[in-house]
Amino acid sequence: MRLTFLGKETTGGQSPTLYATDRDSYVVQGWRVSDADILARSETDQETVVEVPARLMTHLAKNGLNGQVKRIAPPIVHVTQRGTYIIRGSRMTDAAALAQMDIPPHESCVEVPAEQMQNLVQNIDESDHQ
Repeated sequence: MRLTFLGKETTGGQSPTLYATDRDSYVVQGWRVSDADILARSETDQETVVEVPARLMTHLAKNGLNGQVKRIAPPIVHVTQRGTYIIRGSRMTDAAALAQMDIPPHESCVEVPAEQMQNLVQNIDESDHQ
């Protein structure tokens, strides 16, 4: 998998990051989620979740998408009280892609199909006219 860096939201040594891939998907790097309720509802053998600041999604614009989340739907499975997003996606196992990333121990990453990200940033009316 080849990654294209789209953007990062760095604050206090934390580095949620968004990448486009050559597999019609996005890789979302964010903070590990420890909330047992969220994990019980969202995690499977193949999928897990990460937490990211909402503003990370604005970097989708660098890949031709709107960049403004217009509705809360998968891959966003929860919005925290702090206004951050819990994003669900496939567990990253691609060694070549992981080698391209700098992932601190308190962070992880997931792969999300491009179609799911597109659904977040387009109006429902827009999707009916395409």
